[in-house]
Amino acid sequence: MTTKLGSKSGRTEAIRHFNRFYTKKIGVLQESLLNSGRSLSEVRILYELAHSKEQTAKILCRDLGVDAGYLSRILARFEQQRLIERKVAQDDGRQSLIRLTRRGAAEFAKLNGAANDEIDSMLQELSDSDQQKIVDAMKSIESVLTGASKQSPASYILRPHQPGDMGWIVHRHGVLYGKEYGWNSEFEALVAEIVAKFVREYDSDRERCWIAERDSEIIGSVFLVKKSRSVAKLRLLLVEPSARGMGVGQRLVSECINFARLVGYKKITLWTNDILHGARRIYEKAGFRLVDEEKHHSFGHDLGAQTWELDL
Repeated sequence: MTTKLGSKSGRTEAIRHFNRFYTKKIGVLQESLLNSGRSLSEVRILYELAHSKEQTAKILCRDLGVDAGYLSRILARFEQQRLIERKVAQDDGRQSLIRLTRRGAAEFAKLNGAANDEIDSMLQELSDSDQQKIVDAMKSIESVLTGASKQSPASYILRPHQPGDMGWIVHRHGVLYGKEYGWNSEFEALVAEIVAKFVREYDSDRERCWIAERDSEIIGSVFLVKKSRSVAKLRLLLVEPSARGMGVGQRLVSECINFARLVGYKKITLWTNDILHGARRIYEKAGFRLVDEEKHHSFGHDLGAQTWELDL
């Protein structure tokens, strides 16, 4: 007997069917995830540690929903492999703070790159419109299951850059800075030069561009580029006026910091101007410190240039 989709049992079966399909498609059932020799649980733990400066075993158990004893065995193995290090928490001597070592960060970066390559390979078989359908469907599922559709209508996603994005970045910088600060076309030319250099010399292992998108519309962007082996440079942070106040700028800067740590940079530097008050507040909140100031005349105005740095 065929179960009707509209019934409770029909909806349950449809979700279970999709879950089986997606799990098989995405490769989670591989005995060795991404041919790395590591289990799904191990990769999930590395992921959590990579996206937080320090973590406790108790919080990892809660967030990942794993057994404390099982987690303890994995952490002991990681410690033996010198992927993590522990120190006693200052506010609670009974708790240990866990963080990735440089070797652990490098291990995660390799796994993360392999995961991105696997998904990119799957998406390459699809047209741009079908790729967007998948992304939009996933956004809808996440929104409904987290209650975001009722609580946060301004939800957005971050994604890597794709063809067409660079032209948008140059255009919107020119339009917004002209409208909001009266800067002339010299600034748009500078942005075009930065973008062109990024495209020509893009180092996929150590550089990134993130695009913030809401309802298939771009609402922000940022670059992290290589200045030297140990120093990265944050460039061209932009948030559309309609998306300000949503935390988009802070999230974009946070992605830059997390990525910089993962690939082994020791410092992030950035150049801005003192009239960009919103951006400066984001940098200060992220831990950047002002290290240099100088007056200059650019883009048709007398401005105060600032250099900010963050030690990682």
